[in-house]
Amino acid sequence: MSRLEDLRDRIENGEAVIGVVGLGYVGLPLALEFAKARYSVVGFDVDPKKVEAVREGVSYIEDVEQSQVASAVSEGLLTATTDFTELARCDVLNVCVPTPLTKQRDPDVSHLAGALEEIRKRLRAGQLIVLGSTTYPGTTHELLVPLLEGTGLRLGQDFAVAFAPERIDPANKAFSVREVPKVVGGETPLCTELARKTFEIVCDTVVPVSSTQCAEMVKLLENTFRAINIGLANECALMCDRLGLDVWEVMEAAATKPYGFMKFLPGPGLGGHCIPVDPTYLAWKMKSLNFPARFIELATEINGHMPEHVVSKVSEILNEDRIAVNGARILVIGVAYKANVSDIRESPAVDVIRGLAERGGEVSFHDPHVPEVEVDGKTYKRVDLSDDQLSASDVVVIVTDHAAIDWQRVVNAAPRVFDTRNATRHVAGAAEKVRWL
Repeated sequence: MSRLEDLRDRIENGEAVIGVVGLGYVGLPLALEFAKARYSVVGFDVDPKKVEAVREGVSYIEDVEQSQVASAVSEGLLTATTDFTELARCDVLNVCVPTPLTKQRDPDVSHLAGALEEIRKRLRAGQLIVLGSTTYPGTTHELLVPLLEGTGLRLGQDFAVAFAPERIDPANKAFSVREVPKVVGGETPLCTELARKTFEIVCDTVVPVSSTQCAEMVKLLENTFRAINIGLANECALMCDRLGLDVWEVMEAAATKPYGFMKFLPGPGLGGHCIPVDPTYLAWKMKSLNFPARFIELATEINGHMPEHVVSKVSEILNEDRIAVNGARILVIGVAYKANVSDIRESPAVDVIRGLAERGGEVSFHDPHVPEVEVDGKTYKRVDLSDDQLSASDVVVIVTDHAAIDWQRVVNAAPRVFDTRNATRHVAGAAEKVRWL
């Protein structure tokens, strides 16, 4: 029996040791799902604070209940470490490290390269390596495979490689890890089979595809689709502003069509670890092939300029009452990139705060999930959302529509409100005080 056939048996029999490299928004929930299925799981991270938190049974991710972590740890099913020598004892390694963009908006695969180098140094026969981190098509085949084959071990005979993109949607309670279909693509048919068997442990539906490149492209298409359609919604908001129309009324009416229309909503810009990033990975790859990704470039331009539009509209609202932005007290509500999360990666709120501050605004913020945010080297501390704070502000700008906010109280106390999320549409008295995107 070959080592990979033995691995297949270990996966099927529940004996495989599952490794998860990167214990963030993607890695920790995945590790817990394997632990729930009674597999032995080892979590790896370079951040000792995360490792210590897991060891103590503490959750540092809002979507993950502390009781789940505590239970998995107390039963001995989940351990965490910064010691990468432990990689060698894992049969399956899921790589879930960040793949952000550089300041120049190019793919930053430094975290990924670092994790893969640690794996290369400990690679042994009988292991399956699965990339889950978002990246450009060809990364697995062009970067990971040659790196691991450089050890002298043979792909498809000694070790297996697959790509299985993450589909985590933070704060979405409707779909758990198990309920979201999992796409897997291997470097060989056996690699695909091993990845499929692995994820059938934690996912109700597994969708095999023909290659790692196909699986990589699937992930990028999903979020590029969203980015482009949000770009269309944002451009519609800009057009409605010029036409004197209510974009929210237009969107809601269009959404009543039972076929041929999918509702996407405008907002202050894109944020998070996927939608603003993934299309850029794809456009970057296509640029190397001398293929201009025009839809992506246009949507990126429109979405990227929405914070500037917000700043301009705030200035316009203040000017109507002969108040200059310079010196105006501006309260921003919400700096997380989306509702009900604490993640500020790529958040448009940062650009909104920057733009208002550059015009001389005295900016403060409130976010129930975020205690502080840094913009251009300046740290802004969260202020209380008191009636006094609201009434003392010249304008309140709603950037993130957290469920915990009492929007009626905001409308009652604030002298002026600019709502980029339609959070106050059905609040009593909003028509007299609120301007919408």
